[in-house]
Amino acid sequence: MTTHATTATTVAATAGATRRRTVAQALVEFLAHQYTERDGRRRRLVAACWGIFGHGNVAGIGQALLESEGALPYLQGRNEQAMVHAAVGYARQCDRLSAHAVTTSIGPGATNLVTGAALATVNRLPVLLLPGDAFATRPADPVLQQLEVPGAGDVSVNDALRPVSRYFDRVHRPEALIPAALQAMRVLADPVEAGAVTLALPQDVQAEAYEWPEEFFADRTWYVPRPAPDAGALAEAARLVRAAERPLIVAGGGVHHSEAEDALRALADATGIPVASTQAGKGSLRHDHPADVGGIGHTGTAVADELARTADLVIGVGTRYTDFTTASATLFAAPGVRFANLNIASFDAHKLAAHSVVADARTGLEALTAALAGHRVSGSYEAEYAAGKARWEALVDRAFAAPEPAARPSQSQVIGALDAVVGDEDIVINAAGSLPGDLHKLWRARSRRQYHLEYGYSCMGYEIPAAIGVRLAAPERPVWALVGDGTYLMMPTEIVTAVQEGIAIKVVLIQNHGYASIGGLSESVGGERFGTAYRFRAADGTYTGAPLPVDLAANAASLGMDVIRVRAVGELRGALTTARAAKHPTCVYVETETADTVPGAPEAQAWWDVPVAETATRPAAVEARAEYDRRAAARRRQL
Repeated sequence: MTTHATTATTVAATAGATRRRTVAQALVEFLAHQYTERDGRRRRLVAACWGIFGHGNVAGIGQALLESEGALPYLQGRNEQAMVHAAVGYARQCDRLSAHAVTTSIGPGATNLVTGAALATVNRLPVLLLPGDAFATRPADPVLQQLEVPGAGDVSVNDALRPVSRYFDRVHRPEALIPAALQAMRVLADPVEAGAVTLALPQDVQAEAYEWPEEFFADRTWYVPRPAPDAGALAEAARLVRAAERPLIVAGGGVHHSEAEDALRALADATGIPVASTQAGKGSLRHDHPADVGGIGHTGTAVADELARTADLVIGVGTRYTDFTTASATLFAAPGVRFANLNIASFDAHKLAAHSVVADARTGLEALTAALAGHRVSGSYEAEYAAGKARWEALVDRAFAAPEPAARPSQSQVIGALDAVVGDEDIVINAAGSLPGDLHKLWRARSRRQYHLEYGYSCMGYEIPAAIGVRLAAPERPVWALVGDGTYLMMPTEIVTAVQEGIAIKVVLIQNHGYASIGGLSESVGGERFGTAYRFRAADGTYTGAPLPVDLAANAASLGMDVIRVRAVGELRGALTTARAAKHPTCVYVETETADTVPGAPEAQAWWDVPVAETATRPAAVEARAEYDRRAAARRRQL
């Protein structure tokens, strides 16, 4: 899968002409003229550049951004990792068709990019990283923040970005920027290759002048195609569907990236095949569509997981089949179950020994719907999953209910109150802790891109900066960042950015005094919640004393947010309604009960493989190992 690019025809008239620019100035000017186009819609490929400046980029990229006079808009961040998260949120909201750049100095600024780069690449989302690098000319060795490797003189800390970048280049000479920049744009615009792209820029080379060909600065459009499925592969997929009695569609993030929601709905309407969704794919169908059976896998609904266990054909659309989706290879348990995968990436299309259809999700779904004309699953199958869906919806209603208005709310009641307040246009963002599991089970997605869960890397600290990026991409939509206390303490810094730029994000800050999700997991695998609570040490040296007297609401207020404190479940809707209407960054702070399960539901609908100590003396670990062995025995490889 590749994109192709064209340049403006006016370049021919200036062939041979040059412009004298520094490397940094040339790169900034080049980026201001890059575009993507899909379905006739053209947009900037690199729409803005986040930056924190130090000696490695202040006189290079920093000066070039100033000199560009806004041709490449500049955004000021507070934390390098957070800037990447904001860029990723922006790119996801833009369906990967527009991205942001991020520039940092050499040294800790550059290495702080690694976590954000990993998140972008794991999730196949484009971001351009422009870290400063050590001097190419080596005027002195070592310079400030230079990593010395005795056996390799060409290594810098930026080499840590190689394994988490889809494309990496170090621009040692001015003329090397031209092929490097073009390769970078190719990868950013390619729906198969997308991820973090790193151009490491030695600080002396950034400031070096060169005569650049005019063609380098011409408008260049990178066309993003929609490849159609091979006719034979499509015909075999249709045959498999027609032969199946219990088919199940698993909708992944590729449905959203391809804007294929309408095509998926048309297929479900025509065939009656139920649709379960991964974390990235949730919202591919509205929650109230008859065929939508909710999340699948370890954090899935009872109805979706039961359908998965008994399916004779699993149709994956735009999914990577992570271990949460497959319940660590234990979920799809029916004898003889087959897989048919529709994916733009051949690597993903062939997973689980599937019959693969390599194509754009929207184009492929439309073709499959046409190939299945007149086919529909049995009425008894539709009635079965409709009944299961109704039972689950009743459980959600019970989890959302708040019969005692003066009580401290549960996390599910917080989600229920937000569910009652938002409209179709709202966007809800989360990434880590116990919230992803509850949201996947309970959230009633109303529109495409409303449900924004970063669960490929599940990175604590993602939510607040990502909300800023999403709001920049969709300024007309209310954007909510749902964060626990652990995530908040990781990265609250970009609240200052939201306040500075007047970006009216809404933060729901849930205080439960520790790592609730990992605490529950620890308990289930024999770890006895060791090291997962935020408490003083007790007399025996363990962290089991009183909760810490930390006031996170006061912290958010000190960073410039308006803060609404919620003390009882009956106050939730009013507080959330006020926050939704606010024109200034606003935080709703609420202390919740510490239980991390959905009331009335089993702790997990499906297993997740977290290895347990094979030998131990503590009873909790011994019991957990016995359960682990029982569960692991059900694992199977699809061949």
